[in-house]
Amino acid sequence: MIPHPPPRRLLMLACSATKRDGPTYMPAIERYDGPLWRTLRAADPDNRLARVAFLSARLGFRAADTPIETYDARMTPEIAERMKAGGLGTRWPRPTTRRNVMPAGQHPGMHIAPLCDWRRQPFIDVALVGGQLYLDVMWHFVGLFRHGGYVAADATITEINGPIGRMRQDLRHWLLTASAGEVRHG
Repeated sequence: MIPHPPPRRLLMLACSATKRDGPTYMPAIERYDGPLWRTLRAADPDNRLARVAFLSARLGFRAADTPIETYDARMTPEIAERMKAGGLGTRWPRPTTRRNVMPAGQHPGMHIAPLCDWRRQPFIDVALVGGQLYLDVMWHFVGLFRHGGYVAADATITEINGPIGRMRQDLRHWLLTASAGEVRHG
């Protein structure tokens, strides 16, 4: 079997309040179980159509193969603003104390880099999927990713938002076809 080249497509998906039970830690792509995550797993069961990342109010931006535990956190305007203000180097989850120690958590820069082979394969097609607060942060990160060379300056960006049935259709369509230009749904 000939190996497939890594896709130069990035799917950035909002986390899900619905989560699967299982081991304490399991990959986010298996833990999250909302309708969009089920659509992703059905449309791309072998994870070959796009690199997948998620945005979480608790964990920030991470690759979807990152092992996560069950948690409950909702995106708020305040969290969205802190994520945008922090840029690619701010670690999530944010520390709960103010001690002068190295902050725990992971930052977006450490997840986007390996997804695009450390800028050797910048993304040329990106889909942003989620509610308005998540999309606001995602668009901000896309700008930072472009500036950092992780997403090509002329990359196609598709925003998927709206009623959940429409979002599921649009997500499946994006996964199974290449985009032809910048599209914003909402």
